[in-house]
Amino acid sequence: MISGPSGVGKGSVVRRLLERDPGGLWFSVSWTTRPPRPGERDGREYRFVSDQAFDELVASDALLEWAEVFGHRYGTPAEDVERARAAGRDVLLEIDVQGARQVKQRAPDAVLVFLVPPNREELERRLRTRGTEDERTLARRLAEAERELTEASWFDHVVVNDDLERAADEVLAIIAAHREGRGGEDPSP
Repeated sequence: MISGPSGVGKGSVVRRLLERDPGGLWFSVSWTTRPPRPGERDGREYRFVSDQAFDELVASDALLEWAEVFGHRYGTPAEDVERARAAGRDVLLEIDVQGARQVKQRAPDAVLVFLVPPNREELERRLRTRGTEDERTLARRLAEAERELTEASWFDHVVVNDDLERAADEVLAIIAAHREGRGGEDPSP
């Protein structure tokens, strides 16, 4: 599971991991109530749903985890994760810190990787480059990032995303070590 503050590069690292280990990793596409960003496609980055549809997912216990982040809700489909694990796949989740706590409670064998930026200035630069936040939202995201960074200590691994290829290499090495350690049994999210 990949977690970290907004703008740290979770999506970029996940894309690189999937390119480099397409047969071993299965990416769980989360549900969200937020609108798509430019270039995002329903079912690829997220499954975009209404608030009412998300309420129904929560009420039916269809989510492994869910959280509200910056006014929108995100959740991981439990059935999809269970099906992939049963098929022997390593499940890759891209989720926030709140969701990571829930997954760790429900799946204690999950391997949690926390991505951190090389420094605050780089994180701010990345968020500005996205061009999706106004100044008020940017300030909120940066404040939340500071809070989330204090929670890195309870994750299994912390990876500095100062270089995309190096960060992806480090995460792939973590995955390989866990695969070797469990002898190929019981894939974890």
